[in-house]
Amino acid sequence: MPESHVTTKTEKGIATISFFTPEHNALPTAILVKLETAIITAGTDDLVKVIILKSDGDRTFCAGASFNELIAIENNTTGKAFFMGFAKVILAMRNCGKIIIARVQGKTVGGGVGLAAAADYCFATQYASIKLSEISIGIGPFVIAPAVERKIGNSAFAELTLNAHRFFEPEWAKEKGLFHEVFDKVEAMDKGIAELSQNLAFYNPEALKASKTIFWENTENWPKLLENRAEMSGNLVVSEFTKKALQRFM
Repeated sequence: MPESHVTTKTEKGIATISFFTPEHNALPTAILVKLETAIITAGTDDLVKVIILKSDGDRTFCAGASFNELIAIENNTTGKAFFMGFAKVILAMRNCGKIIIARVQGKTVGGGVGLAAAADYCFATQYASIKLSEISIGIGPFVIAPAVERKIGNSAFAELTLNAHRFFEPEWAKEKGLFHEVFDKVEAMDKGIAELSQNLAFYNPEALKASKTIFWENTENWPKLLENRAEMSGNLVVSEFTKKALQRFM
């Protein structure tokens, strides 16, 4: 079985950042740090014109954060640091001056939905159903909420959050604005990604950077907002209710 990794391959101005863990692409802190670094590095590389964010493997795009790390949290400080993992990746995507395309080939849960939402353009397949399960274990999708709400709106976010045991179909995600294009087959999706990324690589990089600034208007408060949300989650995860819920889940 392949080992956990984050890799970057750049070809003709297109940087493809790939991540993988054997746990259905659930991401521990160490991998999230590498992913944040890879996005920052690609974003500051003059040879890179556009970024593709993808996970390796055939099925799950991202199962969220590492459950093993989650259940091991013993205090508020450790809890906040844990939830800052996805916060920092989302902020890196927001701050990156390059257009980021997400390739969602399969199911995505929790923080993985946040990654899809923080991308500037998102491709998916018919297998890419989404779920926010956090409420069911006594916490909530607070850190990723700003990114998801920005794409699908407050009402759809509430629907997604409160139906914590339901996988929502890709067409629902497309209708709400999370996914831009949904394909029946991975091969067709990859062809679409290649076409868009190649076009973007030839566009004026200053125009793309300016466009991204417009896409992300009114998010200047996100560094503090996401930190506050991580602290909120860190407090909840060590509560008696959540500890019991996590034990039942196990």
